[in-house]
Amino acid sequence: MASLNRVILAGNLTRDPEVRYLPSGAPVADLGLAVSRKYRTQQGEEREDVCFVNVTAWGKTAENCGQYLSKGSPILIEGRLKFDQWEKEGQKQSRLTVVAESVQFLSSGRRSEGRAESSAEEYGDAPARDNRAAAPSSARDTDDAPTGDDDDLPF
Repeated sequence: MASLNRVILAGNLTRDPEVRYLPSGAPVADLGLAVSRKYRTQQGEEREDVCFVNVTAWGKTAENCGQYLSKGSPILIEGRLKFDQWEKEGQKQSRLTVVAESVQFLSSGRRSEGRAESSAEEYGDAPARDNRAAAPSSARDTDDAPTGDDDDLPF
């Protein structure tokens, strides 16, 4: 039987990213994400449901999240679900988290623009994929940018 574990979420951070380093030196960031859904009831009343999701990012993605994101930042996450179980004081505990394989910074502000992709597979927590990361750029390539002069348009 085939299976697929893929998650795509867009929302806002509920807190500043918490970046820590494992004894091996691997960076890990814990993110809190709020994803909302607006709808209208049968009576015509507008409602909003909010789902709070814990997200873990690894490698350069984790470092970029810690450097460029803050509470309230809009982001798009692509990743997979991970189910953790443990025992605490004799009680079984569990949680479902999203392991980010890529994070898209959606805000156009300087502090929050850019894209970073996870390299979690280096740390044994993600399937193998290309190890790519791009830090946000403060300067854009202007060679192909429109100049606003309509006289040069070919149509």
